[in-house]
Amino acid sequence: MRQYASIPRDYGNCLDTLHMYPSGEQPPACRARRRISEDFPAMKAAARQNRRIFALIGAVLALSAGAARGQEQASSLPVGLPDLPGLGESMMRGTHSPIALAGFDPVAYHLGGGPLPGLPEHELTHAGAVWRFASAANRDAFLDAPALYEPRFAGFDASAVADGYAADADPRRFALIGNQLFFFRDEESRRRFLADAGLQEKARINWPAVARQIAR
Repeated sequence: MRQYASIPRDYGNCLDTLHMYPSGEQPPACRARRRISEDFPAMKAAARQNRRIFALIGAVLALSAGAARGQEQASSLPVGLPDLPGLGESMMRGTHSPIALAGFDPVAYHLGGGPLPGLPEHELTHAGAVWRFASAANRDAFLDAPALYEPRFAGFDASAVADGYAADADPRRFALIGNQLFFFRDEESRRRFLADAGLQEKARINWPAVARQIAR
């Protein structure tokens, strides 16, 4: 029987010991290294899968903890506070859009320019709405005296307010009486309001009750 040479202690390079073994055989170091190289891709894939599983478990636990903290905070609020708006609801503002006057410049009406679209780079927030202006000068003028440039009756149709209810108006249908800006839903409503001087006073008297209806 042929005697095999002793296997070196250092398996660093299995090719150095290949000549010590019969033809067709591989040293143990080479066989071990081959098994490791063959199994390595599967080991890496399994490790990645485990990391994904642990990350998912961590995310679920974090969400559960956040929900529990939210319930604790909600239960600690004082009794009697009104409910906050839910998703899809809005605070009572009496308008359908956060952009006031559909984006038209409220100052331009007073300068003889009529309906002039405002620009996003010249906007500010006032009374819960975003107001846009055609220029920085118009924006600054509004800041100095917003009550002077805001339309009467929160921009609702003045003729409808005179009749005791609120109706959306078209900012392109307007009238400037003195220094007061009025809007109307159509040309007929505008002509009616301008033809009857008593409607302005009637609208002024009705407005507090109409505003309460809007806020409901």
